[in-house]
Amino acid sequence: MSKSKQSKIDKLQALLRRPSGTSLEALCKATGWQPHSVRAALSGLRKKGVTIERRASDKPNGPSTYHLTVGTRKES
Repeated sequence: MSKSKQSKIDKLQALLRRPSGTSLEALCKATGWQPHSVRAALSGLRKKGVTIERRASDKPNGPSTYHLTVGTRKES
């Protein structure tokens, strides 16, 4: 019996759900996509109503992290 295959978008969302969030590099590694493709996928999720927050690193020159935020996007 095989597990159902997880889509790359599902992988992105799973990484974004982690309490520590995820870096752009980790998202690229998980999907095999280039950074511009990951950013496009994040934009697509945002258009679908998913709220994603980008947080600057606490360390100088450290990578930003991306997080799914709790709450819903307001429709205007």
